[in-house]
Amino acid sequence: MQVKSRAVLGQLSDMDIRLLRVFKSVAECGGMAAAELELNIGVSTVSRHIKDLETRLGLTLCRRGRAGFALTAEGEQIYTETLRLLAGVDAFRTRVDEIHQRMGGELHIAVFDKTATNPAAKIAAAMALFVDLAPDVSLHLHVAPLNTIERGVLDGQFQVGIIPGHRSSDTLAYEELFTETMFLYCGAEHALFPDGQAVQEPADWDALRAHDFAGLGYHSPNMEVSQQVHLVRKATGYDQESIATLILSGKFLGFLPDHYANGFVQSGQMRALQPALFRYSCSFFSIVRASPQPPRVARAFQDCLRSAHQGIKAGAG
Repeated sequence: MQVKSRAVLGQLSDMDIRLLRVFKSVAECGGMAAAELELNIGVSTVSRHIKDLETRLGLTLCRRGRAGFALTAEGEQIYTETLRLLAGVDAFRTRVDEIHQRMGGELHIAVFDKTATNPAAKIAAAMALFVDLAPDVSLHLHVAPLNTIERGVLDGQFQVGIIPGHRSSDTLAYEELFTETMFLYCGAEHALFPDGQAVQEPADWDALRAHDFAGLGYHSPNMEVSQQVHLVRKATGYDQESIATLILSGKFLGFLPDHYANGFVQSGQMRALQPALFRYSCSFFSIVRASPQPPRVARAFQDCLRSAHQGIKAGAG
């Protein structure tokens, strides 16, 4: 006779959801003490909630001691499933708000890094419009790599993403917002930094291959351009900050947005190489899931993005 195994957790309760939200905060803050401020409860209460959750699940989720805080392998898996569950709960709450013809709940927006200094990016203006339109919605702004944003929009972790355009997916809906210009930079310690007769700058893309290049480590316009012109990638970064740091080392050339690099240029820490030649532009898009239809709050925020960027695209870049 086959014996059916009994589910350890049983039915999910409101308390389970609350405990999972506490666990999510602890995991993302990197410890119970760090999560104390975000949750606005004492560290002893946080610890008790985590122990209660571990008892409910029959799993050890994290280890804490002299070596510091770390999720166990089981804790990593539970964290991933927690994100999915809470995204579903938030989506349900949003749908209920839609039925009542009001906008409440939470809106999670994910943005590619270093967009705030781009004068063509009107994301902050769009947020101001949205707050006036939907004051009861709690806004959550995330900064993440391009592929993380795409995956997060698809699995419901984020409702709206803002990314540079690269390959497109039939499962996502795109709307162009603004453009960005990328120049090739070298740091002050690089052999190509002296400006003038002291150094012979590369005359074309072929000449650049004599120099080590630092590029982004995931599919992006940065990766596409560097592959098209066969640059020699000797270092890999996973956001614009890491590319800037590699350039500042004086050992690598790399592309950065002109608006972000401007501060380093003004301070004499880096300069653009032949900006009329070594450059490319990319467009930024808002993305939502193509199906099912995005929730009302996401559609409203897209309207705000559209209004904020109206008339900007033609003059950007």
